[in-house]
Parts: sequence; C-alpha cells; structure tokens
Amino acid sequence: MTAPQHRVRTLWLLGVLHAFTHAYHVALLPLYLPMQRDLKLASLEQATLPMTVMMLVYYGLSYPLGILADRVSRKKLLGWGLFINALGFVGLALAPNYAAALASVVIAAIGGSCFHPAATAMVARLYPEATGRALGLIGIGAGAGFFVGPIYAGWRATQSGDWRTPVLEFGLLGILAAGAFAWLAEAESAGGLQPPSEAPSTPDGDCKSPARVTPPLALFPTAALWLLFFAAAVAFALRDFAGHSMGSLGSLFLQKAHGFTVKEAGVALSLIFLMGVISNPLFGHLSDRGRTRWTAGVMILAAVVIAVFPHIPRGGLTAALLVYGFFFMGCYPMVEAALMESVPDAVRGRVFGLFITVGGILGNVAHWFAGRWVEQLGAAAAEPARYHGFYLLLAGLLLASLPGLLCLREIRKREHLSKSRL
Repeated sequence: MTAPQHRVRTLWLLGVLHAFTHAYHVALLPLYLPMQRDLKLASLEQATLPMTVMMLVYYGLSYPLGILADRVSRKKLLGWGLFINALGFVGLALAPNYAAALASVVIAAIGGSCFHPAATAMVARLYPEATGRALGLIGIGAGAGFFVGPIYAGWRATQSGDWRTPVLEFGLLGILAAGAFAWLAEAESAGGLQPPSEAPSTPDGDCKSPARVTPPLALFPTAALWLLFFAAAVAFALRDFAGHSMGSLGSLFLQKAHGFTVKEAGVALSLIFLMGVISNPLFGHLSDRGRTRWTAGVMILAAVVIAVFPHIPRGGLTAALLVYGFFFMGCYPMVEAALMESVPDAVRGRVFGLFITVGGILGNVAHWFAGRWVEQLGAAAAEPARYHGFYLLLAGLLLASLPGLLCLREIRKREHLSKSRL
C-alpha cells in the first residue's frame, strides 16, 4: 500500500517528466527555417522530416515499451527514458550534418517513448477513484512543456543566432531532471506503485467499491474488442494528425503568410500549449462525471476554431491559438482516462502503448506532410487564402475522430460485462 503523500509526490514528479517529454516534441517547431539554412538542406520538406522521424520512432516503440511497463519497474523505465531522450537532444545540438541529426532524433525518440505507457498506467493504478482528475493534473506538466518548448527555442535561437543553443540547453536540463527523478521518486515494485485500492469503473465512468479482478493474459478476450480498439486508435489518429498539423503548418503559416519572426512564431505556438495547463486539470476533473459528453464537446469547439483560423487577421491569430489550445489540449486526459478505465491494470501499459503506436504513427505524418504541402505552394505560400482548404480539412479530421469515443465506451461496457460473468 502506498501512503497518500507518496502517491501525491509521485504524481507531481510525473508531471515534471511529462513537461520534458513534450517540450522535446515541440522545441523544433520554430526552428525549421534556421535548421534548413545551417544544415544546407535543399528543401523545407527535409527540415521538417526530423520531427516526423522522431515522432514515428517515438510512437512505433510505444507498444514494446508498454510491455516493459507491465513487467518491470515503471519508475526505472521513466527515469532512464528521460535520460536517453535528453541525450538525443544533446547529440542533435552537436550534429555535424543531416545524417547525424536524424540519428540523434531517433535516440531521443527511443527514450521519449518510455513515458506514456508507463506513466499513464501508473497514474491509473494510483488513482482508480479519480483517473481523469489525476491525468489532468500531470497534464499540467504537458501544457508547461508544450508552452516552454517553442517559446524558449524561438527566443534563445534569436538571441544566440544559432538554433543549436536551445536544443543543447534542453538536453542538459533533461539529464539533470532524470537524475532528480531517480533520486526523489518513490521506489516501486515491478508493474508500478501499489495504490490503496483498485476500484474498477462502471460503464458510465463511476467508481465502484474497491475490488480485485484477476487480469486476463490477453489484451482483449474477443475479436470484437480488438476491432473496437483498433477503430478507436485509428479514429484518434485523425485527431492527432489535426493537432500536429496545427503546430508544424501553423509555424510555416505564421512565418510565410503573415511575416512572423522565428521568435514571434515560437511565442504564438507556445500559447496553444499554455492553455493546457488550465484545461487539462479542469476538463479532466469535469469528465469524471461524464467522460464522453465532455470530451466530445471540447473536440467540436476546437474543430470550429481550426476551420476559421486562416480567415482571421494577423492581429487576432495569437488569440485564436489560445482559444484553440484551451479546448484541444483538454481532450487528451479525458481520452486517456476513458481508455485506462476500459481495461485492467495488468494490461494498461500494453494497451496504451499499442493505442499510441497506431494513432501516433498515422498522426505524426502531419509534420512531414505540412512541410511538403507548403513547399509545393512555392511563392503562393505567402498568400493566407491558399491555406483555407487545408485548415478546413483539419477541422473535418478532428470531427471524424469523435466515433472513437463511442468505441472506447463500448469496450468498457463489454469488458465489464465479461468480468460480471466470471
């Protein structure tokens, strides 16, 4: 049994790791153009490719690392993961050529992929009675990391005149944070910290009294559950494609179509993620009383903002990104809570790892695709009207991901029905 103060401390330390994990995901967003010049790349497509490579490896390894998260110490997996992630950024800052830069982001991705399967499963086990709220609280770290990543990278690159400086500094800070986590985080047994109780949820998301259920050996006991799971993963890949495009396409749109500097673009993009500091705990907590309803609402509102974004005058773009970030970032802890409530603790690492492998690989093609699309516009990339169709497509993709919520709800109902027959 874990003392209350120990699980609270562990929760906040996980929030710090969450911040670094996502700061690394977005630190390169405002640096595409200076990277292209420094590495003498022939196209903008090549400059955005490292981001896509990093995210594809990150998500591609999520399932194997989810297996580890169900079998080894989640604390050790998380600490070593951040260390390797940070080491990759140090390598990227020192990379003498494009090949070395690609190798460095692969190393970073290997480390970064440790976080979500282990951390999400750990939080769900520590807080079975309020999973949405707990995931929302560590989501504050994600919002902080997403906010600091682009704003710091853009500011330091402008100040130093070199895109490598912020990348190196992020890497060194991550190494220090990994050491601090190894020292301060609560020790755990294999498979994660033991919570005071294991309280499975009802199909509607309400918690029952503490109980123990013998976990199944397979991830899902029936073919129908597997089909529902993959349908949900593919559906939320559409959400991720829209979200990642708002970062990479947004960076290029702001700089090419509206004349933002690297620093200005970094600040504007960072505001998307700053709002997650507010919306993650807020919507995570509210969704504990109605998961599907609250999640669908914020996703629909985010889609509306995406559709109108390229029509907004230059002076209102930053405010629009604030509103978009408030709603879009708030959907993540709710979806993660819905997924974790659908399956037993013994398979949560694997289920979450496979979920983000499927969704992440498909969704993160967005970075490369956005660079390629803007590159093909040529001189027309300076015209805001040329982006209208792309942003409308992204809004449609976000709305098309909503059936994934119904799939998760159906998994939860069927899983609990199968337990009731045991």
